[in-house]
This record gives sequence, C-alpha cells and structure tokens, in this order.
Amino acid sequence: MNTTYLRTEIRRNFRAPRFLVFVVAFPVLMFLLQANVFTKTSDPHHAEIAAVLMINMMTFGTFAAANTSGGRLALERALGWQRQLRLTPLTGFGYLGGKALSGMLVGLPALILVPLLAVTVEGVRLDAAGWVRILAGVWLGTLPLVLLGLLIGQFGTPDSMQPISMIVTLGMGFLGGLWIPLEGMPTWMHDVAQIMPTYWVLQVARPAVTSDMVVSLPTAVAALGAWTVVLGALVIRRYRKDSARV
Repeated sequence: MNTTYLRTEIRRNFRAPRFLVFVVAFPVLMFLLQANVFTKTSDPHHAEIAAVLMINMMTFGTFAAANTSGGRLALERALGWQRQLRLTPLTGFGYLGGKALSGMLVGLPALILVPLLAVTVEGVRLDAAGWVRILAGVWLGTLPLVLLGLLIGQFGTPDSMQPISMIVTLGMGFLGGLWIPLEGMPTWMHDVAQIMPTYWVLQVARPAVTSDMVVSLPTAVAALGAWTVVLGALVIRRYRKDSARV
C-alpha cells in the first residue's frame, strides 16, 4: 500500500470543515447531551448508562468518518482522477485499500475524544480489558461500514453523495441503535436493528459495560464478518467493472 497516498487521503479529510464538524464535534456534543437527557448525575446507574451512550456515539463518529471515503471516491470518478490513477503504479488493491484504511483512521478522533469526556465529565470507569474491547471492537467493526461507504461512492455522484451519506448515516444510526438505546426500543424496532451492521458493532463492545440485551462475541464477530465479505466483494466487483471501461 502506498503510504504517501494514504497520508494524502487523511490530510484531505482533516482539512474539510464539514468533516471536522460532523465527524469530530457532533459525536462529542451529542454524547454530552444524551448523557444528561437519558440519565442524571444523581442516578446510581449514571456511569453505566453513560458508558452505553459513549459506545453509541463512538460508533456513530467512526461510521460518519467511514462514509467520507465514499464521497471522495465519487468525486474522483466524476473528475476522471480514478482513471488516471489506474495508469500509475498504484494498484487497484492499493487504491481501494488506501481508501478503506483512511476511512478507518479518520474515525480515531471520535474514538478517542468521546471516551475521554466519558471518563473526565461523566465518571465512566472501566478496567483495561473493557477499554481494549470497546476501542478495538468499535474501530475494527468499522471496516464493513467503510466498505459500505466505498460501495455507495462507486454508484453516487458528487452532487448526490452528501444527501445519500446523510440519509444512510442517520438512518442506519437510528435503526441500528445509535440514537435510541437498545433498552428503549420497541420489539419491532429491535428486530429491524439486527439487520443493520451498526447494531453488531455495538454488540461487540456493549458487554464491556452492560449485561442487558447483548449477544455473544462470536455471534457479533460472525455477523460483522459476513457484512465485510459481502460488501468487500461488491466493492471489488464494481471497481473491476469501472476499470473495464478504461
């Protein structure tokens, strides 16, 4: 993988004001808001509830970041830049791999800032194993979400990507349990949530902070693995189809 290309992708994201607001500031502010709406500091279970909300907003932040790669891909396709890159030593694997890895790396600010506030402001306390499970689980669980963004970017246009990304991020976030805690969902909505990859990202991390409405780690990993394989295959197939037109 070309490290220069990867660094360029990451810098491009952090220079965009929309990215900094929606991917970095928004999850942080929403966590602080939800932590004082769904619970009060006087509540004996405040720290546990805040920890659940922390995981929700960490996942939302990484999901929003994951979709940025799709927007860049759509723009490059429209400008013909993707075709130019195919004529360079950069391979298709390097191109798509760089997009995917940058989509995961740019989610790190939300992955760090939200837990930092959870500890310093909301009193969340976990052991080392719990933090490792949450941080690693949410970050690695972002992979199918990144692939989803890349797949959308291979079909979308620069004008359509922003509304599509917003609909997908907010819609899957709402239905997948990021905006409404799983404990507060009606039965039908919980059933729908299990279709969403965001639900399974939560299920990787939730057992570190609660025993309510959780599934086993192998089950969650298997579900995310299935999403990754299917979306990865679709991304590669679409890229090869585009390449055949050059």
